Amino acid sequence: MLEGQHTSAMDTIMRIAELERRTGVNRHTLRYYEKEGLLQEVARRGNNYRDYPEQAVQRVGMLRQLKELGFSLKEIRQVLDALRTDSIDCEQGAALMADKKATVDRKIAELRKVSALLGREQRRLQESAALQRQQGRCRA
Repeated sequence: MLEGQHTSAMDTIMRIAELERRTGVNRHTLRYYEKEGLLQEVARRGNNYRDYPEQAVQRVGMLRQLKELGFSLKEIRQVLDALRTDSIDCEQGAALMADKKATVDRKIAELRKVSALLGREQRRLQESAALQRQQGRCRA
């Protein structure tokens, strides 16, 4: 089967180079995700080439988002395993989400403080530059 060839109307098969291009995740990371059980949808050919279904693009996107939110690979694996088997412990899942939400909320608060600091410094420098221009000491 050729790269990008359809096996049915819904199943697009791609090689690792295509998945890498579409997700922005390098092939070494994709192989690591597969090794760690985070990408289980990968089929192998007789020549050991990997065939990735269209679903892998969304799966990798979700992995990246969860990592950016501070989830460890172990936590991501737990979430994915629970979703795959439809056996998620709601109480445990809710606690994990609450913990991660608190972490995100703390990061947002920190970023707001940094943004305010940068804004104050920007205004101070702009005022200083305006004063220098008025005094004829402006550097072009």
